[in-house]
Amino acid sequence: MKTTVAVLAAFAIGGAGGLMLGVFLYPYWFPPPEVNEVVVGKSEGDVLARATFVHANPADPIHYGSGSATIYPDLVHLEADFEVGPGPKYHLYLVPDDNVTPETEVDATMFVDLGRLKSFRGSQNYTIPAGLEIDRFGSLVVWCEQFGVLISPARIKK
Repeated sequence: MKTTVAVLAAFAIGGAGGLMLGVFLYPYWFPPPEVNEVVVGKSEGDVLARATFVHANPADPIHYGSGSATIYPDLVHLEADFEVGPGPKYHLYLVPDDNVTPETEVDATMFVDLGRLKSFRGSQNYTIPAGLEIDRFGSLVVWCEQFGVLISPARIKK
């Protein structure tokens, strides 16, 4: 009887550990393809602001980001140099704070979710909801919704 319980416990613990490892490693094994979306019908005169993604915590080799973004009145365009370390459920947020750090409780702010990242690298377009005042936001943030972790912030420079 004791061996049966021990075997069942081992299977349960091994299964749970394997599932957690699979969730963590899935984006590394099967990353989405790089996207290269272009901006159509916009000119340099339409640009409201720019932002540059940074590695928020250099001591953390898993959660990083780099590259630039251009913000238009109705669109955020992540440039071709955009890249983040792979992970699950990454979203692009507009956040009111100017200086987002790993200690910032991003999910407690009045953020606007622009959508799930289409890829971990490459140019991507995200629509800004109509009527949203971009001046009320100080940062773009790549946020992991699954684990509530800051991946990469980008301060908006108007």
